[in-house]
Amino acid sequence: MENEESTTRERILTLLYKASKPLSVEEIISLLGLEDLTPRDVYEHLEHIARTVKARSKGREYLGMEPPYCRKCGYVFKDLDKPKKPSRCPRCKSEWISPPLFTILRKD
Repeated sequence: MENEESTTRERILTLLYKASKPLSVEEIISLLGLEDLTPRDVYEHLEHIARTVKARSKGREYLGMEPPYCRKCGYVFKDLDKPKKPSRCPRCKSEWISPPLFTILRKD
């Protein structure tokens, strides 16, 4: 079903279009068998995918991100300038952070 020669970014993009729910980087790695990549590598791919989606759709679609949040105090990391999972909560210093989730969204 998947083309063996498609790039990692194309595979991630296809997965995000087909996914029925937003996905974390860990889920993307697992579903695509990308165990040779680090989460940091996938976050870098997602930055490029965001630009690709916007350009291909002429601004009608975009890479949506549900921001990470602290599972201990509920702090939401709303002001991230790029996709990543923070290591520690600035409010309570907990490291129990839920990862950001990604999906392709359409503007109305």
